[in-house]
Amino acid sequence: GSAVLGLGDIKGLAGLPVMEGKAVLFQELGDVSAMPLCLKTQIPDEIIEIVLLLQNSFSGINLEDIKAPRCFEVENKLIEKAEIPIFHDDQHGTAVVVLSALLNALHLAGKKIEDVKIVFSGAGAAAIAVCKLILAVGAKNIIMFDIDGAIYKGREQNNFAHEEIAKYTNLDCFKGNIKEGIKNADVFIGLSAPNLLSEEMVK
Repeated sequence: GSAVLGLGDIKGLAGLPVMEGKAVLFQELGDVSAMPLCLKTQIPDEIIEIVLLLQNSFSGINLEDIKAPRCFEVENKLIEKAEIPIFHDDQHGTAVVVLSALLNALHLAGKKIEDVKIVFSGAGAAAIAVCKLILAVGAKNIIMFDIDGAIYKGREQNNFAHEEIAKYTNLDCFKGNIKEGIKNADVFIGLSAPNLLSEEMVK
């Protein structure tokens, strides 16, 4: 409940309707029985301990709505320690969908992923996961932006996840804002606040 889509940090109980909806999607679209468990904690070690204690009762765990960078710590430790599959919807689910859309768009535009300039608005859990996946399929020229501007190696505001992704993105160490950085870009991926992309920026 620390990062509910469009609502932010509304806590576990308020996030329950989102989880109930997700359980319905699992059942209807994947024929997978799912149960929403909204935890009354936002402490990573407590979340990890609860999941590990519950794992005998489930075939897999779908993490949801945990704020970055906490979500990376929770996911990484659970993948390491759990005996069942661990999936983080905000990261892995979003990444698969965005990659599909990107590959289709590039096909229609007659462009190759290794040749295009890609600009991200946002550098949270979803954005970093999307970035990692499109890097894995061949993207070479990516600049990510957050509220503090372009992300680059050694930036003062970086958390550990930003510093890690900066090893593979913004290789020219661009330090400006998104309005400047989007010039000559082929692709814009918006995974942050709304209404950041202006008509002027598109032109």
